[in-house]
Amino acid sequence: MLTTAKQIDIRSLTLDQLKEYLVQMGEQGFRAKQIYEWLWQKSVTDFDQMSNLSKSLREKLKEHFSINCATIRQSQVSSDKTIKNSFTLHDGNVIEGVLIPTPDRMTACVSSQVGCSLTCKFCATGYMDRKRNLNADEIYDQVVLLSKQAEQHYGIPLTNIVYMGMGEPLLNYANTLKSIERITAPDGLNMAAKRITVSTAGIAKMIKKLGDDGVRFNLALSLHAANDEKRNEIMPINEQNSLKALAEALRYFYAKTKSPITYEYIVFHHFNDGLEDAKELAMFCKHVPCKVNIIEYNPIELADFVNAEADKIEAFAAYLREQGIVTNVRRSRGKDIDAACGQLAIKEKTN
Repeated sequence: MLTTAKQIDIRSLTLDQLKEYLVQMGEQGFRAKQIYEWLWQKSVTDFDQMSNLSKSLREKLKEHFSINCATIRQSQVSSDKTIKNSFTLHDGNVIEGVLIPTPDRMTACVSSQVGCSLTCKFCATGYMDRKRNLNADEIYDQVVLLSKQAEQHYGIPLTNIVYMGMGEPLLNYANTLKSIERITAPDGLNMAAKRITVSTAGIAKMIKKLGDDGVRFNLALSLHAANDEKRNEIMPINEQNSLKALAEALRYFYAKTKSPITYEYIVFHHFNDGLEDAKELAMFCKHVPCKVNIIEYNPIELADFVNAEADKIEAFAAYLREQGIVTNVRRSRGKDIDAACGQLAIKEKTN
């Protein structure tokens, strides 16, 4: 629903700010906590659903505020049961999020921006423009909708959330952290922070800020090359955030949080799949306690990268394990519907 100029997005307010508005409207301040519970704990999207409020108060809320909720525009189910969703936002912009069921977990992959500004050469979202940051409530809505989808389709509650969809979460820092605060708060969705992973392409100063803010969620770095020349080639962000700068930021983050890092590494055919590349990655892993997730590359039309051959990937992983590095080889989910890592670009099915 598009809002009028006089309406305020009610979920952009803190509890204290909402209390102030209610008092100014001649209402009792304690109603703010009730409204907050309806919005964040029960995830209602209509003031009329707030059944313990008087009708007159609900009418006042409708007059002064809006609930700018995201809605599912389209869903596609993969042969491996992954569900890709496009979401329509209140202003008509569209983003994507993915529900990923595996035998041991049910994961929501959410977006943090409409598009992306980082232009990573292997990622479909990187070829889109960044239109705007998502508000905290728009990130929260994706989690709520994917959680409902998990229950409806598979009868299993959400176990994990990854900020690995469209956009760079650390370039939308305040809204990313506020969304996590609402997702983990007792008067919100009450999920454990350790079940949330934020993935970054590597913004050194913001990684340090995460340390200063003492965050409790997991941090993943999309590394893909432990060599500045190669990383510059595929991830232009590296030109301002070199591996040396990132290593320093990660050491700072770890010193502040004692939270190990996950490195995400796509092994591209004849680019970063050799023994020398594995050695460089093993050296980079010495900076802080960490693990490595080797990710299968998911081809996109706009780039000509190819996934490394299976034996190369296994040899790469074996070398890292020999060095004592915890290494997982992740198989892609949802490739057949362009829902896999790096494929999100608002490519919807047509009837």
